Amino acid sequence: MTATTPSRRLLGPAIATLLAFILLCGLGVWQLQRLAWKEGLLAQIHERIAAPPVPLPDEAQWPGLTPNEYAYRHVTLTGTFDYAQEALVFRPFHDETGYLVLTPLTLASGAQIIVNRGFVREDLRDPAKRSAGQIPGEVTLSGLMREPESRNPFTPADDPAKGLWYTRDSIAIAQHFGLQRAAPFSIDADATPVPGGWPKGGTTVIDIPNNHLSYAFTWFGLAAALLGVFAVFAWRRPKA
Repeated sequence: MTATTPSRRLLGPAIATLLAFILLCGLGVWQLQRLAWKEGLLAQIHERIAAPPVPLPDEAQWPGLTPNEYAYRHVTLTGTFDYAQEALVFRPFHDETGYLVLTPLTLASGAQIIVNRGFVREDLRDPAKRSAGQIPGEVTLSGLMREPESRNPFTPADDPAKGLWYTRDSIAIAQHFGLQRAAPFSIDADATPVPGGWPKGGTTVIDIPNNHLSYAFTWFGLAAALLGVFAVFAWRRPKA
């Protein structure tokens, strides 16, 4: 029976350690790549927000637009609000409980866009308490193009019958209102004051997590720890 040398006994663990080390380092590099992508995305968003408003894309262009192309684009548009149809999206803002007021705006072409006119406090939920902000006739406003908000498993069910929503899903809201030519996006109105002061525009919050650097450190740290564990394991192995 042939005895196995210590170096041969370490071969299997060494190969396994090497493969795991390569995998962990690869995950760390991938997170660094994701970090560069996320920083580029955030820079693009802030650049679009800060840019002067441009005319809203024509209705004919809407079907071909993707969120990557239009999200947070600063635009200007003119139309007439239908204040009889209003969706309240529950959304705390600046530590106050309240709602985002989403109202259909009809363009001169007949196309419709859901506009987030801004935030109102809980005590101003009734439109009659803020009627001064319902500007009659044609209005021109500027704001940011937004994609429909997605729902997560913890989001409460909407209650369209009461005009209460928990997601800023402009497509679902447009369908509930029976809009036939609704845009596949919505507009967050800028913080331009309105008569009476409510709703308050400028409610856009950039809440995109960027934890890739910490994830990268975690993977690289695990890779380094793995090498340390293997070194201790190899050092403590019997030499004969």
